Amino acid sequence: MSENFTARAGESSASSAKSTGRFNRTLGLAALLAVAVGLVVSQGVMVLMLQGAGMAGLGFIIPLALGYILALTYISSFSELSLMIPKAGGLGSYTEVALGHFPAILAVFSGYVVVTMFAVSAELLLVDYIINKIYPGIFPQYSVGFGLLALFTLLNLKGLDMFAKLQSVLALVMVILLLAMGLSAVGGVVVPKPEGIELTANWNAMGTEVITLVALAIWGFVGAEFVCPLVENAEQPERNIPRSMTIGVTLIFATIAIYCLGALYYVPAEQLASSSLPHYDFAKAAFGEVGLVLIAVLSVAATCSTVNTCLASIPRMLYGMAQNGQVFPQFKILSKGTQTPWVAVLFVAAITGVPMVLLADQPESIGLLLISAAIAWLLAYIITHINVIALRRRYPNIARPYKTPFYPLPQIIGIAGMLYALIYASPSAELSAQIYGAAGIVLAVVAVIAIFWVKVVMKKNLFSPEPIEKALEAE
Repeated sequence: MSENFTARAGESSASSAKSTGRFNRTLGLAALLAVAVGLVVSQGVMVLMLQGAGMAGLGFIIPLALGYILALTYISSFSELSLMIPKAGGLGSYTEVALGHFPAILAVFSGYVVVTMFAVSAELLLVDYIINKIYPGIFPQYSVGFGLLALFTLLNLKGLDMFAKLQSVLALVMVILLLAMGLSAVGGVVVPKPEGIELTANWNAMGTEVITLVALAIWGFVGAEFVCPLVENAEQPERNIPRSMTIGVTLIFATIAIYCLGALYYVPAEQLASSSLPHYDFAKAAFGEVGLVLIAVLSVAATCSTVNTCLASIPRMLYGMAQNGQVFPQFKILSKGTQTPWVAVLFVAAITGVPMVLLADQPESIGLLLISAAIAWLLAYIITHINVIALRRRYPNIARPYKTPFYPLPQIIGIAGMLYALIYASPSAELSAQIYGAAGIVLAVVAVIAIFWVKVVMKKNLFSPEPIEKALEAE
């Protein structure tokens, strides 16, 4: 391919990021920031972060900081790719021109569709459990989780204007409550700090146990890239896509650090590490009965934000993949009024509801499913970093609205860090077989389906990248 074309293609990518005929540009920096924060801060994250703080005490700040650095590396890669190829397909659109259709389908389905299927289901079951624990007998079992799924499916069918308004409110409520609880606990504002709790009891800043907690800490930062499939809806995407993700994970780092510190003042580290609902224990110890109301509001807001973000972003990934012929063409159908990929929205809602039915009576399986799903998520991040390296080599002269600083150092650090997190993903040796087995089965099934689709339906080679002009052309 000629350098003249690559230069024109780069200009096309920048200009197409500014205008599109398919979606309305309604999402500014605040709305995109709400997306970046909204998916990351979930009940699952609150539980895992407090358990990590219980394992390492104040030393948890070390793996937390390392997880934040790894998050900045994937943000750089996603920013470069999403603005170079500004399409709703997200990771699928980037990977098909970097590595081919098979890796593209594998990356999106294993890293996002399957993760959504299990992680969001677990999130909805968690909110049902905690609401019924705080207010026993008021709501029929599982009605809260299924009710929220139905509500946000209907709201997302109304379009991104409604989504943006809801997401901004939900993200603001979450961050304010988490910061307020953390700061109030540090200051002992509501309930006096109990005596006998030693903050440095588990302090071992450079010990092996603390460093291995990087694998746990990174879960506190995954998901900010969900703003990228919304690139065709974003105002000034060259400016707002990178900023929203960077500001989002920075805000999350500060919030989690303060929240965990507050919890360590009130709940013994051993209790935080072993509790299945440490955020409930923290709220009750630091704020009494008022804390139960706070944690109920926070849990509902976090779950709603996660569900809302997934129902907005994942359908747009499927829409982009349908445009590329990688999934059923029905996923690219848009509603006339709101330009919403309504078939894809209903599909994502349906696959989220199935595990909720199957696992409704098995709450002990939620943690295993979350970790197994997270393994697939990390593989998607590794593919993202490889995409940047591959496209830098194939198209060195193409104009990029955003270029990764200090390339390729962030990609190398990101790949190494994600591999490290994969190795230490299991919290115990006893659970390793279940966790890696579940993840392996899911990836194998997705791989078989992807091979069939590429070879039989698309009639393409598995690892033959598409020319970049195909990815940039307007449908």
